[in-house]
Amino acid sequence: MKIVVLVKQVPDSGAERNLRAEDNTVDRASANNVINEMDEYALEEALRIQEAHGGSTVTVLTMGPERATESIRKALSMGPDGAVHVLDDALSGTDALGTSKVLAAALKRLEPDLVLCGAESTDARGQVLPHMLAERLGVAALTGARKLTVDGSQLTIERQTEEGYEVVTAATPAIVSVWDTINEPRYPSFKGIMAAKKKPVETLTLADLGVSADEAGWAGALTTVASHAKRPPRSAGVKVTDDGEGGTKLVEFLVSEKFV
Repeated sequence: MKIVVLVKQVPDSGAERNLRAEDNTVDRASANNVINEMDEYALEEALRIQEAHGGSTVTVLTMGPERATESIRKALSMGPDGAVHVLDDALSGTDALGTSKVLAAALKRLEPDLVLCGAESTDARGQVLPHMLAERLGVAALTGARKLTVDGSQLTIERQTEEGYEVVTAATPAIVSVWDTINEPRYPSFKGIMAAKKKPVETLTLADLGVSADEAGWAGALTTVASHAKRPPRSAGVKVTDDGEGGTKLVEFLVSEKFV
């Protein structure tokens, strides 16, 4: 089985994140950039499938600037066979629709049986990319998995819901997105870190993928952030003193805040 894992480099969610004043995009240059957390679970699941099914290959696919190479090498240190980095200056400003077009072109070139990715990225939290890719590629989308079972060409997931889970099946090729409940990602070993330095990383441009520059980046973006502002400081709470009418005052406050 040929497996491709989508890995995105994002600003660390544990640190302060900012938008750039000039274009309202995430300021990645000054951020501590890391692998998107959910993608690490997708990568771990791919490696477990590879270990359970002999002959499988795992390839990391990343779209991002030159500095995304750091995340690619970290991902490779966990055990994948190689990586593909879509790198092009014209990608700056690409929205979700443009990203899906570029990644779909790269996936068509790679021809995987299974595409794994995180259910969402911590910088956008849109949860739309797996569906967009499935639509562009004409394959099934099994999203929000907390468990994945592979039986030959048959895939079965337990899709996590607020009430429990749903069982969804499909045949390969397919795209599966996962939550952090699916496994526990491994830590890269020293041997893995050293081996990652020698693993092949293929770099592709938009021209290599047959995607024109006006279909990505700012030129191709159909969505944009019009404005942004810092979260306002937390205001002081309202203290209700029970002088015999505490209950009434509490209800009036809840009504004013539209809680009841």
